[in-house]
Amino acid sequence: MPIAVDIDVMLARRKMSVGELADRVGITPANLAVLKNGRAKAVRFTTLAALCEVLKCQPRDLLRWEAEDAAGG
Repeated sequence: MPIAVDIDVMLARRKMSVGELADRVGITPANLAVLKNGRAKAVRFTTLAALCEVLKCQPRDLLRWEAEDAAGG
């Protein structure tokens, strides 16, 4: 998928666990794991805003676009 999720990077910078982030954002740890592992098909803006508020970051710190190579499609 051309959208990479860098929640792990922000968690490490903030010295925060997945469970703590999930609690503070108001989503289940399982749903947060789906998002942070890049398996989510979509993310609500309210969830993205909550992640940014808790992690004190911008959306660009959590999501980035990566070009797919021609062979990988």
